[in-house]
Amino acid sequence: METQSQDFVYTVAEAARQLKIGRTAMYELVMSGQVRSVTIGRSRRVPAKCIAEYLTQLLEQPADVPAAA
Repeated sequence: METQSQDFVYTVAEAARQLKIGRTAMYELVMSGQVRSVTIGRSRRVPAKCIAEYLTQLLEQPADVPAAA
């Protein structure tokens, strides 16, 4: 029987890789509260659920796409 590993929390750098953005941009999202995170001991972690919530929020925002001419 083969089990698939599922990450429930990511470091900030790992979360950035999941979103395909830079580490600095991810820290800005975390520190501004746009992406929720938790502190475990002295380490900051981003739950996978919070990454999904952030993406859902982005999808619910009106698109800033200009109309075709």
